[in-house]
Amino acid sequence: MAIVIDEAFLPATLTSPPMTDEEFANFCSEHPDLFFEMTADGSIVIMPPTYSLTAARNQEIGAQLQNWATLDGRGISTDASGGFVLPNGARRSPDAAWTSRARLRELSRESLERYWHLCPDFAIELRSSSDRIRPLREKMEEWIANGAQLAWLIDPETRTVEIYRPNRATETVSGESVTGEGPAEGFVLQLARVWDPLAS
Repeated sequence: MAIVIDEAFLPATLTSPPMTDEEFANFCSEHPDLFFEMTADGSIVIMPPTYSLTAARNQEIGAQLQNWATLDGRGISTDASGGFVLPNGARRSPDAAWTSRARLRELSRESLERYWHLCPDFAIELRSSSDRIRPLREKMEEWIANGAQLAWLIDPETRTVEIYRPNRATETVSGESVTGEGPAEGFVLQLARVWDPLAS
């Protein structure tokens, strides 16, 4: 099915009949220039390719999380290309995430090779200059409602990080670093190169 949408109208939402994991993966592969997520009600959200500076920021966040996860050893980090099927049925891809090995061992080998049917313990979303803040905040609440124990919304425009936790009000912090807790205890994200990837 061909999809032609002017970039000025992205992100866009389409209605869709129910899809299996395989059907959704095939649908995504037919449109390699676009990025897709699926909401809990089955709507397909279509997003444009990430702006280059946002990609550099994503890379920095992912690299720091990966380095920590490797040294920590308790879990696995994933990037924006990895999809999760949440308990509410949504198919979401956080910009970066961490999931404990103990929970992953509960999945079958076949399930590990496909979309993971679980919510990551820790999710990070990075706001792009094209992102509207309200849908991002709703997505952060969705991570927590589906089982994430910690979620960060990083906003380079305001140089702030919104911290989401179960049963607690959102906290907004600023500065040159943000410190993990709970599942991400011991992780410290240095923000200087996230705020300015071109810094020497």
